[in-house]
Amino acid sequence: MIKRLIEEITKKNAPIVVGLDPMLGYVPEYILTNSFEKYGETLEGASDAILQFNKGIVDAVYDLIPAVKPQVAMYEQFGVPGMKAFKETVDYCKEKGLIVIGDVKRGDIGSTSAAYATAHLGKVKVGGSICSAFDEDFVTVNPYLGSDGVKPFIDVCKEENKGIFVLVKTSNPSSGEFQDKIFEDKHLYELVAEKVLEWGSQCMDGTYSNVGCVIGATYPEMGKALRKMLPHNYILVPGYGAQGGTAKDLAAYFNEDGLGAIVNSSRGIIAAYKQEKYSKYTQANYADASRQAVLDMKEDLLANM
Repeated sequence: MIKRLIEEITKKNAPIVVGLDPMLGYVPEYILTNSFEKYGETLEGASDAILQFNKGIVDAVYDLIPAVKPQVAMYEQFGVPGMKAFKETVDYCKEKGLIVIGDVKRGDIGSTSAAYATAHLGKVKVGGSICSAFDEDFVTVNPYLGSDGVKPFIDVCKEENKGIFVLVKTSNPSSGEFQDKIFEDKHLYELVAEKVLEWGSQCMDGTYSNVGCVIGATYPEMGKALRKMLPHNYILVPGYGAQGGTAKDLAAYFNEDGLGAIVNSSRGIIAAYKQEKYSKYTQANYADASRQAVLDMKEDLLANM
């Protein structure tokens, strides 16, 4: 699957993933009004609104980008209807030829971890039928429980040609409370990176592994060091734009071949119409604002790689 992601990045010359992390505050009033007229001010109404919002953005940008990354919590907050909207978002994006990275941050042990892997990447047997549940192409994985929690995902990746991105150094301000602690003369995030290197060697797909990692744009020096540690593991980079990461910070996340990283932007793109820079687009043309934000991000990244 990483080979396909690389092909799409190369074809579109855009190492960009759009985070589909909708909140009701991002959704234009006319979409909310239409959904509430159909379903009322209910979980169903909210879920329909975010689905329609997502579709508008995807229609506007799918030809520019290789991948999207829906954050499952933004859908879970609306209960069962929200998870239905999550699944419909995944399906719609795949119909448009996009690779879907499910930002689920799952991680457990044994049969529980295997069930998570099956739900998001694999297939489940139901009587005499074989069914897919959410069917993303990649998911994010929390490695805190160690190899017992990650191995079931790797097993499914091998069976289904799917991939994972393991959390190594996240972009949030308090990440250092645990990730920067030193054990055996190494930071915890470096120890996790060593395991990613080991896990990745078991799941290669050409030059790169189907086991990638998450390294935030907000810690560029750490990112630079980790890039050297993980030459064959793709880096999913959150934190660009709204969280403070800049394109200049990200050059070191890429390998000399110009590959090796894909940069996420969520609200900077999906809520672009709310920014002063894109205010001319108005709510009615929110998706056009998102398209321009993608074009601007692409120009920014390519100028600094």
